[in-house]
Amino acid sequence: MSVRDEFDAWAAAGRDRGMEDRHWHTAKHVLARMPIESGDAVLDLGTGSGYALRALRERDVGRGYGLDGAPEMARNARGYTDDDAVGFLVGDFDALPFADDSVDHVFSMEAFYYAANPHDTLAEVRRALKPGGTFYCAVNYFAESEQTHAWQEHISIDMTLWSRAEYREAFREAGLYVAEQDAIPDRETEIPPESAFPTDDWESRDAMVDRYRTWGTLLTVGVAP
Repeated sequence: MSVRDEFDAWAAAGRDRGMEDRHWHTAKHVLARMPIESGDAVLDLGTGSGYALRALRERDVGRGYGLDGAPEMARNARGYTDDDAVGFLVGDFDALPFADDSVDHVFSMEAFYYAANPHDTLAEVRRALKPGGTFYCAVNYFAESEQTHAWQEHISIDMTLWSRAEYREAFREAGLYVAEQDAIPDRETEIPPESAFPTDDWESRDAMVDRYRTWGTLLTVGVAP
């Protein structure tokens, strides 16, 4: 199954809103760190329901572009967003429909690892960013977060499982300076007491703590020279 087919099915089932609810716990902290200035153009790569751009518009983003590989995701996002300064389009991560040096910032939450060729995606992000522009790349699925590795078994798309070091190396190979890398913990997901384990989803409380509190979301920030 292709990325398009997989996530069209998710959108049709209303799972885009569920993704928004789960991701917001850490996405809001990533968005707060972005050096947005009035009038900036921002690309949300793998926009899903478009929640990130709706949040960023509250900071006077000049123009927001939400790109998704699934037409149904983009269609839903348009329906959720009543704002002429935000637009949604369907496209591939490795062939971004933007001119060179045309975007101030790129944001991506829980989408980068679905790229068919992540190195090509990084090269495209670098091409589209203006000098001094930033790429805030946030993922929950990465090598050090061992509790997330089983996700690949539940989705038909091949996912990229990089370590923190591999993310830094790939950013640099694409010509992006690595300004920051951080694990942002999810402190809002409730973790039951030890006596409640094992649960339907978790063998132990330590495993759940590792997933949400220790590793949470990996943020890698690249800056275009």
